[in-house]
Amino acid sequence: METYRGVVSQWELDHMGHLNIRFYQAMFEAACWQLYGALGLTPGWMRDHGRGMAAVEQHILYRAELGAGALVVVDTEVTEVGDKILRFVHHLRDLEADVEAAVSEFVAVHLDTERRRAVPLPGFVGERVDELGLRPTGTAGRRPGSPAG
Repeated sequence: METYRGVVSQWELDHMGHLNIRFYQAMFEAACWQLYGALGLTPGWMRDHGRGMAAVEQHILYRAELGAGALVVVDTEVTEVGDKILRFVHHLRDLEADVEAAVSEFVAVHLDTERRRAVPLPGFVGERVDELGLRPTGTAGRRPGSPAG
C-alpha cells in the first residue's frame, strides 16, 4: 500500500549532495501515520481512546542515493500483527530511476497513553490488514532486504 509520496528538496541534502538521513526518517515517519490511519488507528481514534503507537525497534538499509528533485514513494507491507505489536516494512523507491532507495522495518507497540503500558491492539487492525491485502507471503521474521528463506 502506498503510504507516502513526495519529492526531495534541495534544502534536504547533506554536504555530499545526497538526501540527509534525517529526511529519510521523516518520510518513513509520515508513512507510519498513513498506515496507522488506514488500519483505523487514526489520530482522532487514538485521542478518543487514550491510545498511541510507539516505535520500539527500527532497522534501515540505505540502498541508493537520492538527490534534489527525486520523485519518491513509500510502499508499506505488514509482516506481523501481534497481540500488542505491529511489525511492518516501508520500501522507499526513486520513481524515475526505478530503484529501491531504502528499506525500513519497524516494530511498533500499541500503548495506553495514560498508563504508558502496552495494551492489545483492537481486533479491527488485523481485519483491516487482511482487507487491504497488506500481508506479504514468506517474509515474517526476515530482516529488510534479506533473501527469502
